[in-house]
Amino acid sequence: MPRAHIVLDKQAVIAQVSRRTFGSFVEHLGRCVYTGLYEPEHPSANQDGFRMDVVELVRELGSTTIRYPGGNFVSGFRWEDSVGPREQRPVRRDLAWHSLESNQVGLDEFAAWLKLTGSELMLAVNVATRGILPALDLLEYANHPSGTALSDLRVANGTVEPHDVRMWCLGNEMDGPWQTGFMSAEDYGKIAARTAAAMKMADKDLELVVCGSSGSGMPTFGDWERTVLEHCYEHVDYVSCHAYYQEHDGDLGSFLASAIDMDFFIDTVVATADHVGYKKRSSKKINISFDEWNVWYLKEHLESAQEITEWRHAPRLLEDVYTVADAVVVGNLLMTLLKRSDRVTSASLAQLVNVIAPIVTEPGGPAWRQTTFYPFSITSRLARGEVIRPVIEAPVYETARHGEAGLVDAVATVDGDQAAIFLVNRDVAEAARVTIDVRGLGSSRVVEAVTLADADVYAKNTLAEQERVVPRANASVVLVDGVVTVELPPVSWTAITLG
Repeated sequence: MPRAHIVLDKQAVIAQVSRRTFGSFVEHLGRCVYTGLYEPEHPSANQDGFRMDVVELVRELGSTTIRYPGGNFVSGFRWEDSVGPREQRPVRRDLAWHSLESNQVGLDEFAAWLKLTGSELMLAVNVATRGILPALDLLEYANHPSGTALSDLRVANGTVEPHDVRMWCLGNEMDGPWQTGFMSAEDYGKIAARTAAAMKMADKDLELVVCGSSGSGMPTFGDWERTVLEHCYEHVDYVSCHAYYQEHDGDLGSFLASAIDMDFFIDTVVATADHVGYKKRSSKKINISFDEWNVWYLKEHLESAQEITEWRHAPRLLEDVYTVADAVVVGNLLMTLLKRSDRVTSASLAQLVNVIAPIVTEPGGPAWRQTTFYPFSITSRLARGEVIRPVIEAPVYETARHGEAGLVDAVATVDGDQAAIFLVNRDVAEAARVTIDVRGLGSSRVVEAVTLADADVYAKNTLAEQERVVPRANASVVLVDGVVTVELPPVSWTAITLG
């Protein structure tokens, strides 16, 4: 049995846990909104048409910030279509996902839904096909109290109090040729700078996110961030990162080490942003909004997308059904985001319901948790206070895609007298015995220990078997004389709470 040793000390603080790390993402894509969040005919629907069974699951998931309304969708979106009397809202074609958008759920409705879940709104503006004035109009409609044309329109539409949106995305994936209105780094940097400057003239305390590369595999990665930030460094607060992972050609070992690529991505963007800051002699630090991340079987989507010819309302798109291995990777990616809390202070799991999502619904039927739901919900519940940098001694293995990877990875958080430790075992065949020196945390008892694993690493939760995979108590955990001993099954994610 492979053995690993971890040392934790509450003095080894990386940063405070940012609650925005546990954000998610809702796009008008497939069934995310319609028959996902919103289904007026559903037995659980409230008076506004929102499925309350989904609301309860979102609360359990612990999503803190929701990025909306896209995504690729935002680059063809006219925000005015989505407000006012529903019967007067136009149906539009969404070129991004070759679908019809009814606009029956818009800004005011979505903000009302957010209040049910206790989440913060993170709003994207369309800088791809529109520009500065529509962004300022949306800002006025959303945030100005009253007494102007657009704020009074919001009041007349039934929303008296302003939405007071603090975080705003300046477009989406503007380097991608799939994006309606995509641009060069020079062109985007200039329009992003002008839009950001104008928005901060209206409210200097806004937090603005400029588009970074849409993936570390883009040919312009690094150069894109540098060029864009050279134009708008002083006007923005975050640069975005997007990353999706999947198992390729049966290479489970590489897939389980996906967090290594995420860490490289973060390192590169931080270094690029700091380089621009140094050049500008700026004391300001640009943080990262990792506002799209997940497991996504993109290769399969691209193959099936060629077959779509009809324009349909809320078609079934990107409805990946996740495995135990997928959940272990999602848990490990979230651990990496926590480890980088010094610079990654906002993140969004993409997406929330039905579309590559931790929550699945059946129209007129139940809603249930995918395997990926559990590491996210448990981490969101337990991770509090300060992130602690672990010292890890573990065997390594070679991966085809990411080089050398440790068989065991870990991170911890400490909040007063409570500590939470999150671990993964990437070994595809053997359990790992791990000892954790927690004398530096002052912990004396085990409060909780759960593990997500299964003899079949490709087991899934489906409509027929909604609880095929669930976390289970890990009875192997022992704490004696300041040392925790735990056995981690192969391909597993574990959370331990100490008091």
